[in-house]
Amino acid sequence: MAFPANFLWGAGTAAHQVEGDNRANDWWEWETDPNHPNAGPSGRACEHWTRYEADLDILAGLGLNSYRFSVEWSRVEPADGEFSEAALDHYRGVCEAARARGLEPVVTFHHFTTPAWVARLGGWCDRATADRFARFCETAAAHLNGTFQLACTINEPNVVAEFGYELGIFPPGLRDRTRKELATKTLIAGHRQAVAAIRRAAPGVRVGLALSINEWAALRGSEERMLELRRSMEDDFLEATRGDDFVGVQNYTRLHVGPGGIQGPPPGSRTTQTGFEFRPEALGAAVRRTAEVTGLPVLVTENGICTLDDAERIEYTQGALRSLEPCLAAGVKLLGYLHWSALDSFEWVLGYWPKYGLIEVDHETQVRTPRASGRWLGRVARANSVVPA
Repeated sequence: MAFPANFLWGAGTAAHQVEGDNRANDWWEWETDPNHPNAGPSGRACEHWTRYEADLDILAGLGLNSYRFSVEWSRVEPADGEFSEAALDHYRGVCEAARARGLEPVVTFHHFTTPAWVARLGGWCDRATADRFARFCETAAAHLNGTFQLACTINEPNVVAEFGYELGIFPPGLRDRTRKELATKTLIAGHRQAVAAIRRAAPGVRVGLALSINEWAALRGSEERMLELRRSMEDDFLEATRGDDFVGVQNYTRLHVGPGGIQGPPPGSRTTQTGFEFRPEALGAAVRRTAEVTGLPVLVTENGICTLDDAERIEYTQGALRSLEPCLAAGVKLLGYLHWSALDSFEWVLGYWPKYGLIEVDHETQVRTPRASGRWLGRVARANSVVPA
């Protein structure tokens, strides 16, 4: 199985999950409050803020050619209208260091975290947040101009709206359908304004939206319920990508819908460390449908498995990559595959026990150990084809 020429093979991180001591955003306040559902603070995380060059050395040494990371809004704009030149220089340095090692940067401008000062003003329920976000994107993109060619505006805004404003397990912890719908509108407006802002500040950069896209399955009689849920969780956001340069697909599993809504995997299903159905072929289904709905090129911006068994990680990734073959045969323009994640990192409300990384991280000593899965994916990247483990 061969992939297109100039295909991107990489892995990703998110600022709050790996940098350490991002204290000025809503997530730091959330994870340090014992009244909120979480497994504890992120703390030092992976100290990627200071160790990023060594981490990039490992990724390049594995054979990958791309690196996705996020710019932490609260570091760049710690107060309303106050921009940190030092933080902007840091992120430009990350782009330059990646390129110097043959890793094409894919820059994400919002990955779950919002500055605490924005959250206090109403977060994504305040329509002005879209304007503030676009201003930040324009400032950051102008500073990074010339060092990157691919940008994601917002990471999984559908998850931000669902988990933060309806299920209450992400900041701001609301359980309000009306507020969720308002947040959805603001997130979509923020994306559209950010696309225009990034294009103004960094002409020629291709801009897209990274969405959580699932394979869906309905029990008999629950088809309409499934379509309703899929529209709210995915299709409203897919429609917001009109005019973009690509769409980012992030897929981990298949969702099952019954009369009461989303339910767990069928009894006896093989599952991952976090209880997801082990379903590598879900990636192909998600990519195929996304391309059909949007008509845009697709970049797989996240795909991976949470497991303690690295052989299982290779098995899953092999299956996911092979599920892309019918997509390519059908004419889907596929730009790349970015594995989640580069490093074992802080997995939000779950803390540090889930293991997604191609690189193992001991969070006490900060020692990095590349896993066999990382070395295997590097061989895949060099061959531009799925190779045996």
